Amino acid sequence: QVHLEESGGGLVQPGGSLRLSCAASENIFRYTMAWYRLAPGKERELVATITNDGRTWYKDFAKGRFTISRDNAQNTLYLEMNTLKPEDTAVYYCHAESLATLVDFWGQGTQVTVSS
Repeated sequence: QVHLEESGGGLVQPGGSLRLSCAASENIFRYTMAWYRLAPGKERELVATITNDGRTWYKDFAKGRFTISRDNAQNTLYLEMNTLKPEDTAVYYCHAESLATLVDFWGQGTQVTVSS
């Protein structure tokens, strides 16, 4: 069982930046990693994914503003978010899916609030 712990959320003004981190309790090399978010009154949505060999995918709203990356040696996933908008306000969750078993794991989430 992988334990995931997000950090880096907070309050930021529109146009600002945040870098989220997700620390895993074990090596993440054999996991596809992703960031999801859950905004008030909305369904959870996928933000971005990154495979174990570094291939990335982004939801349209994240393209050009967000960057997902991973450091397998440090067992850490990142999400760099720039040009933040109020509509980016949400709880952001780290997700890991095992390549071998397809079992998935979630972090507890970190709140991102974009407001002036």
